[in-house]
Amino acid sequence: MLSLFSTLGGLLISGLPKLLDYFQNKADQKHELALANIQMQMQLQMAAQGFAAQERMEEIRTDQIAMETDAQMTVAAYDHDKKIMDNASTWVVNFVGTVRPMVTYIFVLELCAINAWIAYYVYSRPSLVMSMEDLIRLSDIIFSSDEMAMLGGIIGFWFGSRSWSKK
Repeated sequence: MLSLFSTLGGLLISGLPKLLDYFQNKADQKHELALANIQMQMQLQMAAQGFAAQERMEEIRTDQIAMETDAQMTVAAYDHDKKIMDNASTWVVNFVGTVRPMVTYIFVLELCAINAWIAYYVYSRPSLVMSMEDLIRLSDIIFSSDEMAMLGGIIGFWFGSRSWSKK
C-alpha cells in the first residue's frame, strides 16, 4: 500500500512544477489585468492633458531596454557555460547531463545488489526456512515495503515527468 502511495506521490511530484506554473500564471494574469486597468486610467488622464504620445514612447523604450538586457544576460550565461564545457574533457561534458539519472541508477543497482545478497544468504542457509510462513517472513525482509515505496517513487517521478512534460 505504501509503495502505491509513493508511486502516486512520485507521479504527482513530477507534475508539481506544472501545477505551480499554472497558479503562478493565474496570479500573474490577475496582476497584469490590474496593472492594465491602472495604466488605462492613467492614459485617459494623461490624454486629457495631452501627454499620451510622449508617455507611450517612453514605455516602449523602457520595454526595449529591459528585453535587450534580459537577452544579453541569457546569452552571456549560455556563452559562459559553453566556454567551460569547451575546456572540459568529453567525459565531464557527458557526465554533467547524466547526474540525476546516474543517482537513480546507483540507487536501483544498490537495491538489486542488496536484495540479491539477502536472497543468496537465505538460499545458502536452508535451516533458516522451516516453513512457508518463514519464507514469507524472509521475503518481506528482502522486498520490504519501504524499499518498494522508494523504488515506486523514483519510477513514478521519472516516467511521470515524461507524461507531464508532454501536456
